[in-house]
Amino acid sequence: MSNPEAAKTQTQILKKLREERKETIAKKKQEYLKEQLSVRKNLKKAMGSSEMTVPEIASATGIPAHIVLWHIIAMKKYGQVSEVGKDDEYYQYALTSAKESNA
Repeated sequence: MSNPEAAKTQTQILKKLREERKETIAKKKQEYLKEQLSVRKNLKKAMGSSEMTVPEIASATGIPAHIVLWHIIAMKKYGQVSEVGKDDEYYQYALTSAKESNA
């Protein structure tokens, strides 16, 4: 079997599997999104109007630092938080106001 034929067969198999598991995939996506929104809500609540480092946020929320960092970076990308300073080796983050993030 040549490479193009193998690729076509593999594509057909994956398409069939996705179709068979469509409901499960949709349910998992919803669960993942719900969890993600919950984590971000907890981070925002912990940060309030103060400036915090990732370890401080992790300590305040009980969420592992590597997960907090991942969410903070994503929130920074979308203008929900910004770097406001540095505390020793760690950057401090603060929530941005709705006006700032829409600008």
